[in-house]
Amino acid sequence: MWEDRLMTSLTPEGLWSIPRVGAPRAVEDRLLVPVTTYTTDDRATTTLWRVDTEDGTEARRFATGEISGPVVSPDRSAIAYLKTLGEHRQVHVQPLDGGEGRPVGDLPLGAVGVAWVPDGRLVALATLWSDAPRLEDTRSHERRPHLDVQTTENAVYQYWDSWLDHVYHPVVIDPEDGSVLDLTPDATRFWSWPATDDPITDLDVSPDGAMLAFCADDSEPPHRELSWSLFLVPLAGGAPTRLDTQRDGHSHRPRFTSDGSGIVYGYQSEPDYYASPTRLMLYDIATGEHRELMGEWDRSPSGWIFANEKTLLFIAEDEGRSRLWQLNIAGGSPEALTSDGWVSDPTVSPDGTIHVLAHDIAAPPEVHRVADGTHRRLSRFTAEALDGTHLGEIRELFVPGADGDPIQTWLVDPPGSSPDQPLPLVHMLHGGPHGVSGDAWHWRWNAQALAAAGYRVALVNFHGSTGWGDDFATSIHGAWGDRPMRDVEAVTDHLIDAGVAEESRMALTGGSYGGYLVAWITSQTGRYSCAVAHAAVTDLPGMYASDITYGRARAYGAEIWDDRAAVERWSPSTQAGGYSTPTLVIHGQKDRRVPATQGLELYGVLVAKGVPARLLVYPQENHWILSRANSIHWYDEVIAWLGRWL
Repeated sequence: MWEDRLMTSLTPEGLWSIPRVGAPRAVEDRLLVPVTTYTTDDRATTTLWRVDTEDGTEARRFATGEISGPVVSPDRSAIAYLKTLGEHRQVHVQPLDGGEGRPVGDLPLGAVGVAWVPDGRLVALATLWSDAPRLEDTRSHERRPHLDVQTTENAVYQYWDSWLDHVYHPVVIDPEDGSVLDLTPDATRFWSWPATDDPITDLDVSPDGAMLAFCADDSEPPHRELSWSLFLVPLAGGAPTRLDTQRDGHSHRPRFTSDGSGIVYGYQSEPDYYASPTRLMLYDIATGEHRELMGEWDRSPSGWIFANEKTLLFIAEDEGRSRLWQLNIAGGSPEALTSDGWVSDPTVSPDGTIHVLAHDIAAPPEVHRVADGTHRRLSRFTAEALDGTHLGEIRELFVPGADGDPIQTWLVDPPGSSPDQPLPLVHMLHGGPHGVSGDAWHWRWNAQALAAAGYRVALVNFHGSTGWGDDFATSIHGAWGDRPMRDVEAVTDHLIDAGVAEESRMALTGGSYGGYLVAWITSQTGRYSCAVAHAAVTDLPGMYASDITYGRARAYGAEIWDDRAAVERWSPSTQAGGYSTPTLVIHGQKDRRVPATQGLELYGVLVAKGVPARLLVYPQENHWILSRANSIHWYDEVIAWLGRWL
């Protein structure tokens, strides 16, 4: 019977056959929607589709290739985007009424984003060498190919999978003659790093086209304490002025008000805590006053845009969901416009209609229209790939966890199974630690793909998760393994007691901090039949080799040189005597967020102890497994390991 169900359930190959729909952009009565597909030889192609906003059935190709970051011109006559040309991504412009895209403004190392100026010019975020931070110097800069060495005296010198040898400059491009004006010549500031963020979201052009607001790091070398700050610079050229000089913390995503009198931006007050709640601020350009917009509201907004002169739209996580909210910047409290699922990337049509990208655990991303407190699917790019595929049912439950706090858990059942049927249990533990297992479709850790193999998958939002307020998130600081383990164990006990989990067939899986929890829990108990530890933090002192060491004292409770015992108290490596669980250890060799030595140490200890273990190392992957072939192999290995021990 299972074999019949598996024939129509989601497989790793099937997962990669699903088109990946990107953020919509409103253009009059149409939307421009990027959709990416992958070939079996790992080639990605992104197509921009023009979609009718009435019913979504009218979809026509607009542009195709290695395209990213499409933005519509202010007069809605053209679109700009980045497209690979030679070795780098260059800015292209394409008329909306037809014609081909053409490159504008030759940038020697390409760009990482583009935006429009009201007069039809463009602002691009150009890539330059950090030791030659001028366009002309970058163009002729020699990289000394006979040497294979990288040097630094900075505290921050690598990020994710890259050595930080590039900087980014906002440049103004005239699409008519291709001329380029560098607005910050000689600057060596860090911007948001494109490995995980979109740096172009940290700039905005004033409605009159005279000024550029941007956020970038203002720390001095060796950058021990980063400081993302708010700046204003004339588009005609001139020195940038910092606007938030009176405080520490991080500013990001500036957005001019429609009349140009103010700038709305996000502010995080705790610079050494990456999940410090974001507060929406309004800067008055005339008076220099910074005013907080939502007071004591305990959720953290992101992705804000103006819907009209006074109304701000933004996204915020809330109890395992990502909702769309609106706020009157003149005063008042935020109002939720959506309730269920996971929404992002709002865009507003000229008539005020709102569209978002939306998905949930049982449905991959598609464009949805927001109305009457909910969102309705508009596009159907994924329908053909999912035709005939059965996905598992989703349930939400709350279980008393550590200190009696209610802990949300999503359960994903195998397709066709009964909710009361006892089944092997697989925990899928999220990373962060300040992240969340949301009602969201996940390409790299897809619960449906594991449930399809016959497992009941549990996604626990343990202490430290975001979307329940800052107190819940910070409750794990200085004791990473304490409350989260108690939460996971409480959910396990509940599912066993309820008769829906087979006690003799249970597994733990997780990546990054989720991998840490796998390593920690298996050092404390042997109740699980097997485990999968991907990019797992296993040795807390060894994490000083990570790309960012700022904030370790807050996370661990102390710096290693001040109180080594406090740091090692919650380090799995110090509890290795408890390891007995068969464990699949996975790591990307280019991972600099959790250095590969962390996984290798775990595997080495396991095999030295005689504990059954298997090691997967992907030489070309970083913290995430991104290529199609490697991802399918990853899923196959994980499912095979679970099948071997469950």
